[in-house]
Amino acid sequence: MKKLVIVTLSAILGCVAPQLLLAQGDAAAGQAKSALCATCHGADGNSQLAENPKLAGQNASYLIKQIQDYQSGARSNLIMAGMVAALTEQDIEDIAAWYSSQQVTLQGADAESLELGQTLYRAGIKELSIAACSACHSPTGIGNAPAGFPSLSGQHPEYTLLQLKAFRSGERQNDQSAMMRSVVERLTDQELEALASYVSGLN
Repeated sequence: MKKLVIVTLSAILGCVAPQLLLAQGDAAAGQAKSALCATCHGADGNSQLAENPKLAGQNASYLIKQIQDYQSGARSNLIMAGMVAALTEQDIEDIAAWYSSQQVTLQGADAESLELGQTLYRAGIKELSIAACSACHSPTGIGNAPAGFPSLSGQHPEYTLLQLKAFRSGERQNDQSAMMRSVVERLTDQELEALASYVSGLN
């Protein structure tokens, strides 16, 4: 029995360790290196423009993956591809460490869609075999850093909605094992809007 527990723990830690090792940047160095990023994402990662994502409080491991995906082309965006092209591995880790150390500003969910958004986030849709968002992104919306699932708490609803629709259409495909695409492919615009609004105030 002891041997089984040790083997299981080793397997779990083996999966988690690479993600954790990726997030060992220097936040102070990252602050200096993020000066250009601040133009769109804000000095502390709380962007003022709804179409630009907030990076403050985001899991470092998720930020690292997204920057690497922009570099490789796995996630397509001409502006971001140009912005991150010259970043080294250390630069990426430092910038991720800086933004993950910041506090995200929260917003308020639309009262009219609050109930629908909360139901989808916390329970999913059993009849369609759609899992609850909270299963991966946590009940409070902080995500799951070791697993690479992003924090959603406080994110601009406009940005979140754009990403949900991009996953649904297949325009964005850098989700692990197509998990996001399979979850949102059967959701309506109204349901996606409710979800995007709900997570903007989740904490």
